[in-house]
Amino acid sequence: MVEVKVFVEVDVNPTEEEDKVRFAVKNLFDGVSFTVKPGFKGNVLTAEAKGQSSLVKMRNLIRNDRIRDAARRILHKSVSGNMICFFLNKQVAFAGHVCFSEETSESPLGPIKVTVESDDPHKLIDWLAEKTVK
Repeated sequence: MVEVKVFVEVDVNPTEEEDKVRFAVKNLFDGVSFTVKPGFKGNVLTAEAKGQSSLVKMRNLIRNDRIRDAARRILHKSVSGNMICFFLNKQVAFAGHVCFSEETSESPLGPIKVTVESDDPHKLIDWLAEKTVK
């Protein structure tokens, strides 16, 4: 088991309902505690979770959506030191799926920014999106 801390940050636009944005985050992560603060436009919802178990939903979605190889590539490219930083599409997360996105351009409502701190990020990625057998 790898030590893990998950930090999530997502804008809640004035046209969005905060509960729906929370729901999108809960579709991806377990055991998250939320905080809301005023942002540039609307509010900013932040969430934190601890432990590898908080990533089980995301792991299962990556497996069920059959995107393990793509997820591995993106996640490995997103490692910096002991951090993995990536973006997810908010609307797709609300629908209960995982879709990696760019910081702003691919997600009209803004992405979900995820930062995962781990003592061994590459080992965590191997667990989160294990290699497919070819």
